[in-house]
Amino acid sequence: MIRIGKERHARHGKSGGGHGPLALVPMIDMLMILVVYLLVHSADTEILPNTRNISIPHSASEEKPRPATVVTVTRDMLYVNGDAIVSVADVGASEEPVIESLRAALGAQAQTILPGASAGREVTVMAEKSLPYAVLRKIVASCSAADYTKVSLAVVEREQALVAHAGA
Repeated sequence: MIRIGKERHARHGKSGGGHGPLALVPMIDMLMILVVYLLVHSADTEILPNTRNISIPHSASEEKPRPATVVTVTRDMLYVNGDAIVSVADVGASEEPVIESLRAALGAQAQTILPGASAGREVTVMAEKSLPYAVLRKIVASCSAADYTKVSLAVVEREQALVAHAGA
């Protein structure tokens, strides 16, 4: 028997010329995998505040930094968590081993962390790599004078450094 029209399409599982139902389960699975991947890899890096035109040295360490108070040093100014403290020219011209204004700013910053928790105070120094050693030494001494026991220097992560050198 020869069938024509709608009867022929009904026999082969096709209905009225439209497309079959969407395969939503595989699409939802793929979206779920994508969301999990993005969530896992978005928490992999820590983003430090804006470097304000600082060229940071490259890393030799594999450890990730912990959250801390950030001292940013540009070619002309010194900042604590984004607040301008003193000019680099004044720091270099000073004969004192400790920068009193930096020590006071770090002390005020420490009051907001946890009172009495001086054992765990951490500071990250993000400094221009062309900064003179004498200025950097005064900054680190000032951090120690403000009872910050862990002083870290910010550097460019090793993978980013290799990519930057390959592109240059």
